[in-house]
Amino acid sequence: MKTNLITRAGFTKLTDELNYLWREYRPEITQKVAWAASLGDRSENADYKENKRLLRQIDRRVRFLRKRLEEVRIVDYSPQQQGRVFFGAWVVIEDESGQQRRFRIVGPDEIYGRNDYISIDSPMARALLKKQVDDEVTVATPAGTKYWLVHTIEYES
Repeated sequence: MKTNLITRAGFTKLTDELNYLWREYRPEITQKVAWAASLGDRSENADYKENKRLLRQIDRRVRFLRKRLEEVRIVDYSPQQQGRVFFGAWVVIEDESGQQRRFRIVGPDEIYGRNDYISIDSPMARALLKKQVDDEVTVATPAGTKYWLVHTIEYES
């Protein structure tokens, strides 16, 4: 089950996508469908078929975004979080070989297209929650148990 948390930036991004799809892209595709339909025989009209397919995809995404935006809860930074890992934190961790990774813990709707974001639902994020700098984190992975050291914790305000 997906967690219904989202950062303010993530909420804005999803809202912008919804507005673009509904107010700009969908009317453009609707015009193309109407134009293609006016050409006559729709059974062999590739423009008509392709744009109808696009219209269905847009409508599906719009329905999903509207429903999802009603369900999510925006989580803003609180000064009480300082010094510990919570939702929205940028965390730098180091493994046993000294290799470092930096990522931000965000909601599941925000991780797509970003290599530096991990979902709050992931095993790594769950293991990191409430940890402080210099705490050791144990994460069970398919390759075996991994140990990480929390290097730094930062928050965007």
